[in-house]
Amino acid sequence: MLDELLGRAELKARIEELEEEKRHLDRRAEAEEERRSEAARKRQEAEAEINRLEDRIEGLEERVERLSGTEAAEVAFRGTEDLRAERRDEVLSRLTSFETAAEGALTAMVDETVPEAVSDALGERAALVRRAAPCLVCVDDAGLVAVALDPPAPPAPFAEWGPGFRLDRSWFAPVEPTWVALVRSDLFALGVYDGEVLTLVDDVESDVMGSHSKGGFSQARFERRRDQQVDAHLERARDAITAHLDADVDENAVGAPVPDDPELVVLGEQTVLGQFTDLADRTATVDASGEPDEALRRAVREFWTVRLSLL
Repeated sequence: MLDELLGRAELKARIEELEEEKRHLDRRAEAEEERRSEAARKRQEAEAEINRLEDRIEGLEERVERLSGTEAAEVAFRGTEDLRAERRDEVLSRLTSFETAAEGALTAMVDETVPEAVSDALGERAALVRRAAPCLVCVDDAGLVAVALDPPAPPAPFAEWGPGFRLDRSWFAPVEPTWVALVRSDLFALGVYDGEVLTLVDDVESDVMGSHSKGGFSQARFERRRDQQVDAHLERARDAITAHLDADVDENAVGAPVPDDPELVVLGEQTVLGQFTDLADRTATVDASGEPDEALRRAVREFWTVRLSLL
C-alpha cells in the first residue's frame, strides 16, 4: 500500500521489465556469438574442402597431361631415396666428381616450368621432372646420369651445360653454423646447426588449451582465450629469438661458433610461421613432435633431408 501511495510500485515494475529485457538481450547476444563461431567453423571446413578438391583436380590434370601427346608412354622413377648426413654427402660427392666434355653435363634448377634444355635431354622422361619439381636436375648427354634432387635451400631457377654438374653444398646443408628455431602453438626450441651437430640453446613450453569440450566456456570464448594463449607463447618465442640473435654469443655459450651475421631458419606449424617471416631467412612447415630437444632434432632432420629421384 505504501509503495502504491509513493509511486514506487510502478517504478519497481518498470525495473523488473528492464531487467527481463536485459536478460533477453544477453541471451540474444550469446546466441549470436555462438552462431558467428559456428559460421567461422563451417567456413574453415569449406576452405579445407576447397583446398582438397583443388589438389585433387591438380593431380587429375597432371595425370591427363602425362597420358596425352608426347607423354602418352607410361614413365616412372627408376628409384627414390631420402638422403641424410653421410649418405647425402656421398651422393653429392659422386655428382661433383663427374667430368665430361665441355658441354656434356646439364644442371638445371626447375621450379614451375621445365626448361627446354631439360625436355630435349630427357624426352618423354621430362614428365618425371614435373612431378619432382621444384628440383635440381643433373643429366649428362650420354644418359649415364639422370637424377633430380630437392635442395632444402634451392637457388633461383637456371639451366646450364658444362664440363661437370653445378652443385653448391649450401643448397643442401649449412656450410657454417645456422640458427634453427622450431615453433609450434605450444612449444618453441632454438638451436645452432652446423650441418652435422645440433646444439640446443633455448626452449619455451606453454600451457595452451586443447580442443573445446561441451560445458564451461562457449566455443567463441574458448577460441578467444586459446588465441590469447597462443599469441602470448609466440611473443615469448620472438623475444627469445631476438635476444639470442642480438646478443654477442660466443662458442662457450652455445657449444658451437656462430658467425657475425648468422642465417635463421624457422620451422614448425604452418599456422604460426607467418609470425616469424620478418625475422627468418627461410621458413618451412615440418611435423615435429615431442619434447623441445627431440622435436628440434626431428625438425632439423626433416628439413635437411634431400629427396633423390632417379629419372
